[in-house]
Amino acid sequence: MFSDFLKAMGRHCGVDIRRFRPSSSSAAQLRAMIRWHQVNVVLDVGANVGQFGRELRSHVGYRGRIVSFEPMKGAHEALVRAAAWDNAWEVASRAAIGARLGTITVNVSGNSVSSSVLPMLDSHTSAAADSRYLSTEEVPMATLDSMAYEYLREDSVAFLKIDTQGYESAVLDGAAKTLSRVVGVQVEMSLVPLYQGQALMPELVDRLQRLGFALWGISPTFAQDETGRMLQVDATMFRA
Repeated sequence: MFSDFLKAMGRHCGVDIRRFRPSSSSAAQLRAMIRWHQVNVVLDVGANVGQFGRELRSHVGYRGRIVSFEPMKGAHEALVRAAAWDNAWEVASRAAIGARLGTITVNVSGNSVSSSVLPMLDSHTSAAADSRYLSTEEVPMATLDSMAYEYLREDSVAFLKIDTQGYESAVLDGAAKTLSRVVGVQVEMSLVPLYQGQALMPELVDRLQRLGFALWGISPTFAQDETGRMLQVDATMFRA
């Protein structure tokens, strides 16, 4: 079949061609879930330079409001540029989202996206050498509860995305009120320890289930190339 030929050619070039439907595409699945729940605002915590926002627009087809949060100066500046063309995409004041107000030190990785408040373990650097920490940056810190209220309206149907490289528990600690307002969450979760002191997937899923969320989808995000072992996934959960 011609479709088989296309798939074979794509894999020869290092590209996996799949049908755009929830059973075979994480973007199609997220589109279906967001539309089903009539989400009209996405809170993007740990936005880096805007990858998730661009994914929402270009692949998921989401046209509602996006509010992005990012602590690192260079990434925040790039994020502001990425959102500048989009009237429905807002960028919050630069701050790390955690459990308290104040300041905190972020370890800046070579690939930027792996930057974290937590120390990185060898299991991470052995799977991605470019993720090694190169420097540190002192950044403002705030809780999501102290910032999100500014962007939530009476008619908001909110979806919370958290990608904070092992710091998810602290984000949740400071987001009790916000979590009561959202219909769904997507959290990047580790299957093995990648950062010192982080909570792994079973603990995070259990915590969110106790808050009334049910698991709707799992998408791979980070695997070890040599062994194929999955290291991180995006877990998407909606109110049961």
